[in-house]
Parts: sequence; C-alpha cells; structure tokens
Amino acid sequence: MAISMQDIKELRELTGAGLMEVKKALEAANGDKDEAVKAIRLAGKKSLAKREDRSTANGLVMAKVVDTDQGQAGVMLEMNSETDFVGKSPKFVAAAEEILQALVDSAVSTREELLEAKCGEGTVQDKVEEIGALFSEHIVLGKVTRVEGEAVTSYLHYSSADLPAQVGVLVATDKAGEEVAHDIALHVAAYSPRFIDREEVPQEELDKERETLREMAIKEGKPEQVVDKGGGGRMGSFYKDNCLLDQDFAKAPKQTLGQIVKAAGGKVTAFARFHVGS
Repeated sequence: MAISMQDIKELRELTGAGLMEVKKALEAANGDKDEAVKAIRLAGKKSLAKREDRSTANGLVMAKVVDTDQGQAGVMLEMNSETDFVGKSPKFVAAAEEILQALVDSAVSTREELLEAKCGEGTVQDKVEEIGALFSEHIVLGKVTRVEGEAVTSYLHYSSADLPAQVGVLVATDKAGEEVAHDIALHVAAYSPRFIDREEVPQEELDKERETLREMAIKEGKPEQVVDKGGGGRMGSFYKDNCLLDQDFAKAPKQTLGQIVKAAGGKVTAFARFHVGS
C-alpha cells in the first residue's frame, strides 16, 4: 500500500527513527503504525548489544527537591548517551524526567535500586532500554544520589544554551545555613570539593597524602623537623583543594566557605556534585 509522507512524519516524531527506517517499517507493516513502532523498537533493541562498549560521555543531569517529614530531600541523577544530539532530544529529556520522578517516588538512593524501581508500566531498567532502542544508541543511567537535611538546595549548571544541564549540585544545610546555600551550591559546581571538612577525609587518604608529602620533603632536602611534619604546610593545600569549608569562597576569595557559613550561623550537613561523563 502507499505510504504517505504524513504517516512517515508522524512515526518519525513518535520514535525518533530515521526517514528510511520509518518508511521501511511502515511498508513491512502494510501501513499499520502500531506494528511499525514495534518493529522499529525491536530493531533498536537488537542493536543495543553491539553498542554496549560505546562511550557514553554525553547526556544530562537532573535534580529535584521535595519536602519530607524531617525537612527536605534532594534527588539527582545523571543519564548518559553516546551523542549530544540524543542527549538534548525532547524524548530523551522526557525519559530522564520520568526516571527522576521514579527516584522521588521510590525513595531509593542507589543506581542499582533505582534500576529496579517502578517506572510507567515497567521498571527504570525497561525505560532505559526503551529509550536506547528508540535512538539506537547506548543509553546508560549514570550516577544517582539522595541528600536529606533540614533544608536542601539544588543548582543546575548549563554550559551551553543548546544542551541540558551538564553539572548538578545538591547542598543540605540546617535552617540557618539555607540563607547561603545557593551561593555554596554555585561554589561547589565551580570548585568540585570532595568533602565538607577535614573530619570527613578518610584516615587512609590522609596517611597516604602525608607519606607522599614526606617523601617530597626528603627529596627536596628539607630539615628533619619539616619532614616529620609531612612536608610542613602542604597539608593545608590538600585540605583547600578537597574540603569545602577550607576553600576560598568563589564570590569573596578573601574569605573561606567556613567563614561564610559561620557568619550565617549555619551548618552544611551534606552535598553532592555530578558532572556529565565524569
């Protein structure tokens, strides 16, 4: 039977498939759109196994904050694609929004738990596979987190007007800290701290850093008393590189984040930062 351009256009909008792929599917299905959609998605699923080793460095970050009995909870996820063309497409973004809502509804906090959570008529894993088949790309649910506190602030950074958010931040504070939480989130997005303060740094990592600095001091011929201190003031540089409250505040470099938070009378209780593809 004759296949109209209107039918082809409608099916392309529905599936995101190429013109020739849609035309062939409609012809094989004798113009039955439902059967053509099934054929396109089945063809996409068959190609997924061939794409599992493909790089997925593109995509988006999404976040949402909801009220809880104890205060607020922020959820955030990363969803990856092979190309930025797919990563910014409306159907990919809509699928990510569905998965984000599943993260809210299920109250889980890990990627593994979320993949098993209900999403539409199936699971999140089903939704990821569905969108992968739709675009014939390797689609991956990336990092997932849930942050809780008296108050939670989210921030999404758009590196390009043509793309979805590429960096996402959640910051949990007490009520007093909420006053400066947005500025803290902006700082976290820009400076990528790993810990809130020095107490959060694992002892194993501290020991490793001190030993590295000690070896450096020995090679540089530093005095024994400096060597025994693990390289003098260099641990301060380590803390400034890695600990949020030790870092110079992005908006006022003469003050540390710790001083900003203290001046507000608040406290940072948790934070998370995602960057697409890293």
